[in-house]
Amino acid sequence: MLVRDQLFALQDRGYQKFSSALIPTIDANTIIGVRIPLLRKLAKEIAKEQPLQFLQTAESVYFEEILLQGLVIGSIKQAPQEKLPLIAQFIPKIDNWSVCDSFCSGLKFTKTNQALVWDFLQPYCQSTNAYDVRFAVVTLLNYYVDEQYIQKTLQLLDDISHEDYYVKMALAWAVSICYIKMPKQTMPYLKNNHLDLFTYNKALQKITESLRIDADTKQIIRAMRRK
Repeated sequence: MLVRDQLFALQDRGYQKFSSALIPTIDANTIIGVRIPLLRKLAKEIAKEQPLQFLQTAESVYFEEILLQGLVIGSIKQAPQEKLPLIAQFIPKIDNWSVCDSFCSGLKFTKTNQALVWDFLQPYCQSTNAYDVRFAVVTLLNYYVDEQYIQKTLQLLDDISHEDYYVKMALAWAVSICYIKMPKQTMPYLKNNHLDLFTYNKALQKITESLRIDADTKQIIRAMRRK
């Protein structure tokens, strides 16, 4: 069965409507309506068989077809140096936050190859393309909020300047994750940064929405809002 036929066999029309509302930046007619866990399962099956052949011939008309390629790249068992070119080839296909974020969360090889991927990310942080930058930021928040990288991550986030809404939201999300996971290291940054008003206040909002932050701390964070 062709991959597109498999995707339509997994279609959930209710989920298609739900997804279309969540991803307003792409044509709703290009969303089949396949739930992410089912896509991940299919990606793992493809990754065990002929993943490189699939990636070379895969169609990119539907949202799920594109996301599936990203998930397959994350699932392939191969050397990091061989995976990075596949990632680089895929990034230009990212045109919405959902593909971007699901793709990044699947790049788990980053955990054991931080230095290699860190260097790979640098040009994307400075790109003029919004989804290049969002890819870098979401990768950072997934894999670089730890003792070794927290200061470098905060500096990198602070150096990013882009007017796109989805970049600003990713930056706010990343800063909030830094604080939630490493509050002592991140508080000085919250007090002294170059984030624009929207991004800064949105980061504070996301911190206060976290269930991992106690009521007293939320009060302190709210008082730090800029006007």
